[in-house]
Amino acid sequence: MSVACRNVPALGDVGIGWRREIAGVIGDLRPGFCEVIAESVPVRRGRARPHSALTELARAGVPVVPHGVALSLGGAEPVQRKRIQHLAACAEALNAPVVSEHIAFVRAGGIEAGHLLPVPRTREALDALAANIERTRHELPVPLAVENIAAFVEWPESDLTESEFLCELVERTGVLLVLDVANVYANARNRGRDPQRELARLPVAQVAYSHVAGGHDDGDFYHDTHTARTPQEVLDLVTALRQRVDTPFMLERDGRYPPAAELFDELDAIAAASGTASITASAREVWV
Repeated sequence: MSVACRNVPALGDVGIGWRREIAGVIGDLRPGFCEVIAESVPVRRGRARPHSALTELARAGVPVVPHGVALSLGGAEPVQRKRIQHLAACAEALNAPVVSEHIAFVRAGGIEAGHLLPVPRTREALDALAANIERTRHELPVPLAVENIAAFVEWPESDLTESEFLCELVERTGVLLVLDVANVYANARNRGRDPQRELARLPVAQVAYSHVAGGHDDGDFYHDTHTARTPQEVLDLVTALRQRVDTPFMLERDGRYPPAAELFDELDAIAAASGTASITASAREVWV
């Protein structure tokens, strides 16, 4: 039996990440919600200027979530105020119900990594992450949700398991979560673990929504590329998570965009796995 999340903004059952390359399809799709990379939205003089297709979705009642990739919440240094202000401006321009970022760091000592890096699961790192989350939430007009990432390596000498780390983070800060089941699968696959068991250990009471995506398996490693169809193993995690919590699911696609019909099929597969209604019927009449 699933439970309802606490203090979570209302989103539709199935959403999709907004990308310019598929903006037309998404506009006709009218998904349960969308997510846009916040750094792709220009901000001038404190005002965000989203793409017109995004503002049209927001005006039509589709919740649009700014999703940041550059805040570096998990860094030892305090988050940069200008980056928080960018997220806040995006949220205000899009009337967003929530803003999301990552449990990761992207810079240290003034050096940009150019990639989301895993946070050491130590008490010291947890303190820094919690402090940065509090600083960020203080300046945002809407709630903040943070996402578990995919990573090829784990830091040695961890004080906590991933589930313990997330549970304590939620208990200390009350922050919402974006539970990426594709990342759960990628990490489990690359570390020789059972993805269902890994998912079962994670906290769900504060999940705002969940990411779903496909990747590339080169035989040695599974790469979370967002450029392929969602594999059945990830859809099985969708089903397992939905049995625990009434959370929405969102498809991420960041390249090798398929024809509209294939995109609709993937969204329908996510809806079926989560036991929710299809969102593609009207768009199929236009695109298929």
